Amino acid sequence: MAELVRLFNRFQPDHYDIYLDVSRSEKKFSGKTTIYGNASEAEIGIHEKDFDVTSVSVDGTPVDFNVDNDNEVINVSLGKTGEVAVTIEYSAKLTDTMMGIYPSYYQVNGEQKQLVGTQFETNFARQAFPCIDEPEAKAKFKLALKFDEQPGETALANMPEVKVENGVHYFDETVKMSTYLVAFAFGDMQSKMTETKSGVKVGVFGTKAHDAKELDFALDIAKRSIEFFEDFYQTPYPLPHSWQLALPDFSAGAMENWGLVTYREAYLLLDPDNTSFEVKQRVATVIAHELAHQWFGDLVTMRWWDDLWLNESFANMMEYVAIDAIEPSWNIWEVFQTTDVPAALKRDAVDGVQSVHVEVHHPAEIDALFDGAIVYAKGARMLVMVRALIGDDALREGLKNYFAAHKYGNAAGADLWDALGKAAGMDLGKIMESWLEQPGYPVVNAYVEDNRLKLAQKQFFTGEGKDEGRRWQIPLNANYDQAPDIFSEETVDLGDYQELRKLNGKPFRVNVGNNSHFIVKYDDTLQEDILNDADKLSPIDKMQLLQDLRLLAEAKQVSYADVVPVLKQFADSESNVINDSVYTLANNLKKFVEPGTEDEDNLKNLFRQLSDKQLERLGLVSVDGESNNDKLTRPYILGAALYDDNKDFAEAAHAIFQDHQSNLLSLPADTRVYILANEMKNYSNAEEFDSLVEEYKQSTDPSYKQDICAAVTLTKDAKLLGKLVANFEDSSVVKPQDLRAWFSGVLRNPAGQQFAWDWIRNEWQWLEDTVGGDMEFATFITVIANIFHTRTRLDEFKAFFEPKLDTPGLTREIKMDTRAITSTVELVESEKDAVRSAIK
Repeated sequence: MAELVRLFNRFQPDHYDIYLDVSRSEKKFSGKTTIYGNASEAEIGIHEKDFDVTSVSVDGTPVDFNVDNDNEVINVSLGKTGEVAVTIEYSAKLTDTMMGIYPSYYQVNGEQKQLVGTQFETNFARQAFPCIDEPEAKAKFKLALKFDEQPGETALANMPEVKVENGVHYFDETVKMSTYLVAFAFGDMQSKMTETKSGVKVGVFGTKAHDAKELDFALDIAKRSIEFFEDFYQTPYPLPHSWQLALPDFSAGAMENWGLVTYREAYLLLDPDNTSFEVKQRVATVIAHELAHQWFGDLVTMRWWDDLWLNESFANMMEYVAIDAIEPSWNIWEVFQTTDVPAALKRDAVDGVQSVHVEVHHPAEIDALFDGAIVYAKGARMLVMVRALIGDDALREGLKNYFAAHKYGNAAGADLWDALGKAAGMDLGKIMESWLEQPGYPVVNAYVEDNRLKLAQKQFFTGEGKDEGRRWQIPLNANYDQAPDIFSEETVDLGDYQELRKLNGKPFRVNVGNNSHFIVKYDDTLQEDILNDADKLSPIDKMQLLQDLRLLAEAKQVSYADVVPVLKQFADSESNVINDSVYTLANNLKKFVEPGTEDEDNLKNLFRQLSDKQLERLGLVSVDGESNNDKLTRPYILGAALYDDNKDFAEAAHAIFQDHQSNLLSLPADTRVYILANEMKNYSNAEEFDSLVEEYKQSTDPSYKQDICAAVTLTKDAKLLGKLVANFEDSSVVKPQDLRAWFSGVLRNPAGQQFAWDWIRNEWQWLEDTVGGDMEFATFITVIANIFHTRTRLDEFKAFFEPKLDTPGLTREIKMDTRAITSTVELVESEKDAVRSAIK
């Protein structure tokens, strides 16, 4: 089994000369790389993966070497220490795994084409050129690239192209950077360009399968984001250009390669004339996230992968800071509250979850670190908490000093807390250690005992969890001045409740604004006081109340049955964030009823009660001048109407579908997915189903393709779903990058669940071979855990996955998801009678 050995300790590169000659037609490449650096020992190791190494020389003289494929290392005998130049000649194949150097496939006017790009994070640069493939091993890179070039094709890299000679594209030397940020691409592309106020060239690139106008939105957001970050960080963007490239095949959402950011098409390109507001928000935040990384991650990089949060948590927070500044009317922090916050709270409540900072003991564990709900969402929430504590002035001063001290180098978490703490005049490291190093989060119990208002903290678990007595330094954000700013003890007595209530003149609340990473359980006295005064709460505070009740119900600390009446109290709200919480809670009730039963009919009736007034108010289609809240609320209401079999909705949606049948792409994007879903659920036949799948294959509009996927997987026809699953391994139908969405849709559909579950068990090896080295691979298991809720499925899950517990990179996921399904099953079994009675 592979060991985790740090090659940087023996050899410290300073500069790379990389020559690559790529043949798309033969799907292979040859390379010659010279690495200049300092050897601390005479025997060194250099990373490679799947290379055929033909020669190794040191300072021009051939030397002995051997290739250790298990550990992905070329062992080289230098014969000396000190400054050396190691030259390696080799050949390798292009991959089809969306890692290393790989082709993306697409069509233009029926002609099959390829756009070749790269993906080197976490440790896949070694699939392109021999290197010390560790984030601390920063060096400068000079790239020379040759390929089977056709007229009119473009080559891109981190730095500008300086010349082309004899078919070889030469690029300027990079600044000092980590190997995983090196990137290049070539093929037939179109682009649009602009320039920032400070003179940085900004470009957006995509294939010619897209309409040119689809590049406009991204170009505007990228330009303004860079200008914002230069001002906020008080540190110039350090490269001459910032290219944004949409790749037709891309495993993750996007990748922050320095100067050449790569994206999945769905997260960069959009039709400005017919794209939903929600998609525009998503694309804008992804672009801002990657550009935040150009400083936080690229200019200053974590020393080792255990501090991955330094990159991702900060970029995740800064995407919202940036978009809030450049598009203030969007209220983008509401998106943070409805996506990142619930994701973090759900995941972080399962016993066995990783902490934000986590040790790495095996190479395969590096990819497993990319837990979106923890390293991205929880980490971002942790930093939102810091921002609220120290304020923007101290944040900006601290960041400026942090970049100045560590630019073109590496840092650890302590370096960030030190810089921010000095700027704020507080021991930030002491406060944040409990959040960074410990898994999980606390529930703060607020209660009145012997007429005294008291608080207590304890780790919160959904399902079984081992209480290890963890304590957190909790920024309370209470609305009574008598509460401490930081609550670090197990319990605290705030004083006589009646006196406090009279003095403050409002119900007692903590975590006002929902910025701190904990939930609150109020006793009956305090909860009733809050609910009686709920009209005075802000939308975020109402959302938080529902969010905390849902989590407490998941943990059986309150009854789900008692939460049902609260839904009706908030159902007529015009706030998007409140409706998000209402329908998240309502949708959670579905696991307590069996499909096709009277109980399900009762639940559909509850959905009707919650949504009918809103459906009448909003209608099916956006109107000019309506608020962003209405645009974002409508999807929840249409989703409810689709579930509860609302006949008026079904007929109206069918009529809209028929009006657009000759051009379904022209359906209004805000509600297109619901119109298509209604058609598939209530009106479709095999011919229409096949037609929509064909539309999916032919379309180049990424949001339209996502809508088709969501709709098609809703059909009630089991035969059609079986046919769909049979195409999962046909990349001409379902690209591997999109497979998880299709799998999830069919698995969630009772008519297709068995097909999808049988497929993943029978084809696990194929799945592992196709996307197995990917940082997103383990999320296929998470998808299953989010859907299964019966004891039969739990037993089947355990039977299949427990034998895989020793698979590096999957161990934690399998253990956690087994616990998650177990807790859901136990919750359903204990609460189903009460819930069914409550919704009757």
